[in-house]
Amino acid sequence: MKVLVIHGPNLNLLGERETDVYGQVTLAQIDELLKERSGVLGIELETFQSNHEGEIVERIHAARGPVDALIINPAAFTHYSIAIRDALAAFDAPVIEVHLSNIHAREAWRSHSVVADIAIGQISGFGPQSYVLALEAAANLDRSSGQEGL
Repeated sequence: MKVLVIHGPNLNLLGERETDVYGQVTLAQIDELLKERSGVLGIELETFQSNHEGEIVERIHAARGPVDALIINPAAFTHYSIAIRDALAAFDAPVIEVHLSNIHAREAWRSHSVVADIAIGQISGFGPQSYVLALEAAANLDRSSGQEGL
């Protein structure tokens, strides 16, 4: 199984910005945590980060076919990027939406996700563990149905 993890804008600054909200763990540390867990789960993992909406759309397009599941933290794009939403709608495998913070417990505008209806599930509020939980969920997916296996 191959899983692509996409990190959206400003996540490259994790550990430096708003540490009271996002913690002190860096994106490199999250990627390393995912790499370690993917090895245990037998998952081929690729990670990608961009601050540019178009680059994220292009990476989603390129993942059609060779990727069995996609985990995405759209970050600020969560709330308004119809381009990313539409790219995810055209993606041919399950999508899991991830957020480090609980977007529903913050400012009201953060609770609206334009990609939520495309995702098979959303995991938020567990910090870096949100990504690990998403990876474990992906490992349990039945690709043909997009549903979690038993």
